[in-house]
Amino acid sequence: MKLGAFFFEILPLLAFFAGYQYFGLIAAAGLSVGCGALVLGVAWLRERRMATFPLFSLLMSAAFTLAAWWGGDGFFIKIQPTIFNGLFAAVLLGGWLAGRAMMRVFFERQFSLTDDTWRRLSFRWGCFFLLLAGANEGVWRGFSEADWVFYKTFIAAPASFLFMMAQLPLTLRGRLSHAGNDPVSKE
Repeated sequence: MKLGAFFFEILPLLAFFAGYQYFGLIAAAGLSVGCGALVLGVAWLRERRMATFPLFSLLMSAAFTLAAWWGGDGFFIKIQPTIFNGLFAAVLLGGWLAGRAMMRVFFERQFSLTDDTWRRLSFRWGCFFLLLAGANEGVWRGFSEADWVFYKTFIAAPASFLFMMAQLPLTLRGRLSHAGNDPVSKE
C-alpha cells in the first residue's frame, strides 16, 4: 500500500477528529461523511466499481449524522459504532453458526480464499466487532464526549487496523491458487 493512498483512506477519520476540535460533534460527523464520499468517489473513478462494505458504512454514517443534525443531539453519532459493529458481529457470527462464511459475501471480489479461511475470518471478525460494540458502549456512556472522540480516533481505529494486520498471515495462507481450488503453500 502506498503511503499517500493510506492517508487518503484515513481522511474521513482525520476530518472527524479535526472537525470536532473546531466545530463540534455533529459538524465533525458531517465532515467525515463528506470526506468518506470523496474517498469512495475517487475509488469509483479509479476502478469503476463500488465496494459494498465501505458504501454501506458511508450510507449508515450519513443516516446517523442526518438524524443527529435533525435532532440536534450527538447521541446518534455516539451509538452509530455500537449499532454498526453490533450488526456486523451478528451477521458474521450468525452466519458462522449457520455454517455460512459471511466475510465471503463482503470481500469475495477482493480475495480468493479457501472455505476454511473464510469461516475462520468470519468468526474472528465477528468476535472483534462484538468487542468494539461493547467498548463503544462503555466509552460513550462512561466518559466525556471528548474522551469518546479520542477513543474513536486513537484507540478504536488503530485497533481495527492492527487487528486487520494480525489476520494477514491467515489470509495469505488461505489463498487459492490461480489454477483452481488448491490452497497456496501453507508455509
